[in-house]
Amino acid sequence: MESTGIPGLLIDTAPDAIIVSRSDGTITMANRRARDMFRSATEPLVGRTFDELIPEDPRRSYLCGDLLPLRRLPLRGRRLDGSVFPVEVSLSAVDAPDGERYVTAVLRDDTVQQEAARTRSLLASIVQSSHDAIVTTDLDGRVLSWNPGAEALYGHRAADMIGKPIDEIIPADRQADEEQVRLLIRLGGRVDRYRSVRHTARNETIAVSALVSPLVDEHGTVIGTTSITRDISDRERAEARVQAILDAAPDAVLGVAESGEMVLVNAEAEHLFGYPRHDLLHMPLSLLLPDGLPVVSAVLRTGEDTTPLDSERPTTGGEPDQRWATRRAVRRGGAEIPVDIACSALHTDSGVVTVAVVRDVTDRLTAEQERRRLREEAEKQRLETRIQQTQRLESLGQLAGGIAHDFNNLLAVILNYASFIVEDAAGSPPAADAEQIARAARRGSDLTHQLLAFARREVIRPRPLNLNSVVTEVHQMLDRSLGEHIALTVRTTAGLPPVMADPGQMQQVLVNLAVNGRDAMPTGGRLTIDTAPVQVDTDHVAARAGLPPGRYVRLRVSDTGTGMPREVIDKVFEPFFTTKPSGQGTGLGLATVYGIITQAGGTVHIYSEPGIGTTFTILLPATDSSPNEQTEEEPMADLAGHGATVLVVEDEDALREVTCRILRRGGYTVLAADGGDEALRLAAEHTVDVLLTDVIMPNMLGKDLAGAVRSRWPDTKVLFMSGYAQPVLTTHGTLSADVHLLEKPFTGAELMRALHDELHAKP
Repeated sequence: MESTGIPGLLIDTAPDAIIVSRSDGTITMANRRARDMFRSATEPLVGRTFDELIPEDPRRSYLCGDLLPLRRLPLRGRRLDGSVFPVEVSLSAVDAPDGERYVTAVLRDDTVQQEAARTRSLLASIVQSSHDAIVTTDLDGRVLSWNPGAEALYGHRAADMIGKPIDEIIPADRQADEEQVRLLIRLGGRVDRYRSVRHTARNETIAVSALVSPLVDEHGTVIGTTSITRDISDRERAEARVQAILDAAPDAVLGVAESGEMVLVNAEAEHLFGYPRHDLLHMPLSLLLPDGLPVVSAVLRTGEDTTPLDSERPTTGGEPDQRWATRRAVRRGGAEIPVDIACSALHTDSGVVTVAVVRDVTDRLTAEQERRRLREEAEKQRLETRIQQTQRLESLGQLAGGIAHDFNNLLAVILNYASFIVEDAAGSPPAADAEQIARAARRGSDLTHQLLAFARREVIRPRPLNLNSVVTEVHQMLDRSLGEHIALTVRTTAGLPPVMADPGQMQQVLVNLAVNGRDAMPTGGRLTIDTAPVQVDTDHVAARAGLPPGRYVRLRVSDTGTGMPREVIDKVFEPFFTTKPSGQGTGLGLATVYGIITQAGGTVHIYSEPGIGTTFTILLPATDSSPNEQTEEEPMADLAGHGATVLVVEDEDALREVTCRILRRGGYTVLAADGGDEALRLAAEHTVDVLLTDVIMPNMLGKDLAGAVRSRWPDTKVLFMSGYAQPVLTTHGTLSADVHLLEKPFTGAELMRALHDELHAKP
C-alpha cells in the first residue's frame, strides 16, 4: 500500500517515523524518517516484517486486544546494520475496505531524550551532592533553588529560603557589591572566584569564595543567576598562619611570578628594602635585585597528583649544589647592600612562582673581614715572634761565635799545657792537679759546643746514617748511666731508611732527651726509645706545620714522668729556659736538640700531659744514599810525623806555641807564622807538606791563605783549625767533603790524628 498525493507527501515529510504493516507484520509503507532511522538507504523497508525492526513486536498483543491506540511504548529498535537503539512506539489499527487490517506505527528515536534525561539527573545529583553551596536566584535576587550544600553552609533549610531575597545572607555593607554583580550578570557577564562574606543562621560571618554565572532558559534568555559558594574561613586562617610564619622568618621572602613581578612578600622584606607591602607587591624584581636571581636549587610541585612536598633538584652536571649566591640588593633611596639569595621554584595552577630567600650579609661580611684582619694580625704577630726568635738566635750565634773563637783558643792552650804536665810529671801531685785542669777545660769545651749547636753555628759533618745504629750505641751507654730506677725500653724497626745527619750530634740529641726524661722521673719510671719510617702527606700534622711531604724517619723518646703544662711547652726550646733548680741545669739541653734537628731539615714535636708523661717526636728526612762503613783508627804509635814539614798559622801566640810544641814532640818539622803574609813568605822559602791554619785571622782569612798557597804549590795539603768556622768554611752549616777541619779546643792526640789523616789522604 502506497500513499500518494498530498497525504503521501505529508506522511513522507513527517518528523516521526511512520510504518504501516498488515496484520501478519509485512510492511507495506515506510516514510523517509523511518528509512533514516533504520538506515535503509540502499535496502527498502517495504516487504520486510515489523519484528525485524522491533524485535519485541507489540503488534501481536495489540491486535488481540480492544484495538485502542497504544501510545509511547518504550522499546528497542534494531537498524539494518544490527545496531540497537531506544525507541518510543505508538500503535493504532484500521480495517481497510478489502477486509485487510492494517497497523500504523509511529516511532520516535528516544536516544536524545534519554541522554538529556540522564544529563539532567546527573546535574541534579551533582548539585544535590556538592559540598559547595549552589544557589539560583531570579533577576530580582529571589531564591529559586537551594541545594543541601547551601543548607550545610548557611544553616537555612531550602524550604525556608526558596522565594526569599538572597540579601538575607549578605551583610548590609556588601549588598551594593552584590547588586553590581547581578547587574553584570544581566548584561551576559560572569564573575570568577571573588572573595566575600556571608551571614549564617547561627549569626556568624564566614569568608567565602564565590563564582557567579548567568541562569538561562531553553531559549538562551537570562532569567537569573547561579552562584557556587565555598567556605574559605579555614583557608584564610591557614593563609594567615602561613603569612604569620613568613612574617616571623628572619630573612626576607619574595615570591616572583613568571612576569618578574612580586606576588608575595613578608615583613622582613619590607624592613630589608624599606618599602611597605602594598608597594612591593607587583613591583618588578629588577628594581630590588639588579643582578637577578641565582639558579633555582629546588623545584616544588603542587596541583594534579602531587603534594607540596613533591620536589626535585635540578642536575648540575655533577657539580655540588650551590644553594646560596651573593648578589647586590637596592634599598629604597638607592643604597646598595650585599645579600645572599637562595631560590626554589613552585609549580602552581597559575604558573611557576620563584620563591627567593634574601639574607642581608652586611654584618657577616664585616665579621669575616674582621676575622681576616685578626688572622692577619695574629699571623703577623707569629711572624714577628718567629723573626724575633730568629734574630735572638742570630744575635746569640754571633755572640757565641765570638766567644767560642777566643774561648776555644784559651781552652786549647789550657788543655794541652795540662796534658804536657800530666805526661812529663806522671805519678806526681802536679800531674793529678793538671788532670783536674784538663777535665775542667773539656767541660768548658762541651759547653761551647752546646752553645754553638743551639745557635746552629756548629760545623756539622753529615753522612748517610742508620738511626738504628745510633740508638743501639747510645742504648749501651744509657743502660750504665740512667740508673736502676729507670726502666729503658728500645724498639727499632728493621729496614729503616738512612738519614743525612752528623752521628755525633744525633748521639747528643738522644743523650739530651734521655737525660731530660730521667730528670722528669725522680722516683723512677719508664723511658722508651723507638724508631719507625713515616710517610708525610699533605694531611699529616707535620705537613700542616710546614714540613714538606715525603719520606721521613721517626725517632720518638717517651717518659712516664711529671709531664709539662702548656706554658712550659711553649718555652721549652728557648735558650737558657729550665724548670730545674738553680745550678742543676744550663737550659741548653732541649735548645740544643731543637737546633740540631732543624739544622738537619727535621722537626721536633712535643706532646705532654701533667702527671702522665712526655713524648718527643723527631722527624728526619730519609735519604737514598747508603751508610758508609767506618774504618778503625790506627794506633797512636803510627801517628808520628817522620820529619814532615808543617806550616802553623795562628794569630793567638799561646795557642801557636803549644801547637808547635805538640808537633815537634810528634816528629814534625814546624814552621810558625802569626798571619797570612808571613805564612806566604815562609811557604816560598821552604817546602811545606801541610798547611795548618786558623780560619779567622786579621788581615787574611785562613780560607784565602789556603787558596793562595794551593794556587802556587798545588801539592800542599791544608788542614783548618777553628772553634767557629761555620760562617767561613760551610754551606748552610754543612762542611764540604774536600774541607778538613780540626775543631778547637783539641788535644795533642786529636791534632796528631788529624795531621796524619791529612798527609795520608788520597787526592
